[in-house]
Amino acid sequence: MGEAELVRTGGQPLWRQLQQRLLVRIRAGEFDGAFPGELALADEYSVSRQTVRQALRELRADGTLIAERGRQPRVAAAAEIQQPLGALYSLFAAVEEAGLDQHSVVRRLDIRADAVVAERLSLEGSTPLLYLERVRLAGNDPLAVDRVWLPADLARPLLDADFQHTSLYGELHRRTGVRLDHGEEQIRAVVPTRAERALLGCGETVGAFSIGRLGTSAGKRIEWRHTLVRGDRFALTAEFSGRTGYRLVTTGALAGTR
Repeated sequence: MGEAELVRTGGQPLWRQLQQRLLVRIRAGEFDGAFPGELALADEYSVSRQTVRQALRELRADGTLIAERGRQPRVAAAAEIQQPLGALYSLFAAVEEAGLDQHSVVRRLDIRADAVVAERLSLEGSTPLLYLERVRLAGNDPLAVDRVWLPADLARPLLDADFQHTSLYGELHRRTGVRLDHGEEQIRAVVPTRAERALLGCGETVGAFSIGRLGTSAGKRIEWRHTLVRGDRFALTAEFSGRTGYRLVTTGALAGTR
């Protein structure tokens, strides 16, 4: 049976067979230069355009293909950074481990009050907080908009830090002796606003991960962080085993607005 021939009898639909065949060819790098159109695929596999469209629809849904109005589909670039769930992470370290140059554009570094964040940190609403806002870059491309609040009585020494080329957690430990040892994250898929797209340098078709993070040290809440990460440049993974089970816990709070 030729490579382009599909099985016409049996329980597996033609579109599913076509999807699987195309996925094998995509992973082999066959379409890195250009992806064929619907008519070419229909002719090659001797199927209807409807069958081709269904297969391509599934490949778009799982992120393998990117389709923009009026343009040929193209193969999505592989996510450049893999970040495990469930561990206190440093975006700085993740970028470095991926072999990419890491730096940030610091937009704000000051002391301010924020009653909503103070409540999350179990503080009085007028408590001074250190606020750091950065655009994080991987290579030359924006990766994330990162906003962090910490109690000023703890984090004031960070006002002199150069956060263009260093990590928050590294500086926090070096200047204050504090190291985060526990936390929780709420991760949602969101559509960035126009202003957020401008900061991230992405188009209207690119989604994002919204990560709300509460970090603690020795049982004390010391960090509230909100990070908006480009969805086309960041991937999340979860570990599982027979002993520990699946280490991704999803709660109803993930679906809410924060």
